[in-house]
Amino acid sequence: MSLTPTAVQQASVGPMPEGVTLPLPQENLSVEEERQVRKQELAAAFRLFARFGFSEGVAGHITARDPENPTAFWVNPFGMAFSQIRTSDLILVDHDGTLLEGKRPVNNAAFCIHSEVHRARPDVVAAAHTHSLHGKAFSSLGIRLDPITQDSCAFFEDHGLYSDYQGVVNDTEEGRKIGVALGTAKAVVLQNHGLLTVGQSVAEAAWYFITMERSCQAQLLAMAAGKPKLIDSETARMVRSQISGALPGWFQFRPLWDQITAEQPDLLD
Repeated sequence: MSLTPTAVQQASVGPMPEGVTLPLPQENLSVEEERQVRKQELAAAFRLFARFGFSEGVAGHITARDPENPTAFWVNPFGMAFSQIRTSDLILVDHDGTLLEGKRPVNNAAFCIHSEVHRARPDVVAAAHTHSLHGKAFSSLGIRLDPITQDSCAFFEDHGLYSDYQGVVNDTEEGRKIGVALGTAKAVVLQNHGLLTVGQSVAEAAWYFITMERSCQAQLLAMAAGKPKLIDSETARMVRSQISGALPGWFQFRPLWDQITAEQPDLLD
């Protein structure tokens, strides 16, 4: 991932003195090293999603494109608790549904959705979708997020709406339609279903899912209390440019990464 630190540096307290550095994504990694980074971030994301209560039975999945085989992705095994997933538990599936690595089956809905999202968006590395509580509740309204907070501005004019819910996703055609609704955006609201986010890293996709879920919660609370005041479009676009993007998304995941890997180092096994 080739990214510049400009956006993150601008969000810091000011110009950085000589010798002061920011954590940045590793560059010039071998295929094996990049694969390990993606898989470790994937396992960490599952542990965090479990902590935040995003798991719901066997529903939910996060995927990471393989750096060597871009038509295959790493995903959680079907029926395994998010809170117990380790790097070594992840399975590799290609866009035809063939299990390439691993000893447990893939969730068919995960394959049908993620294979088409990855096919539609060759620019993204990862995609995240779960049945999180506030994402589900918000999705039932059939609307997009409004720019009512600084955090929600990250999604202003940068998320889609898929309004053709037809039950559990059991065929790739519906996955294709979800990919169309996503378009070039970072996220899509799946009506009567939940949320889906994408990113140029697992960290980015996971962070935007977390903050989108929180933004849904904030909007639901604000709507219950009254009529939220919207941030004007020009300001919302400016804020989006300040807090959104591949590097800011990766960077905002770092504190969560540090916490979960320190507390649950077995996820790296």
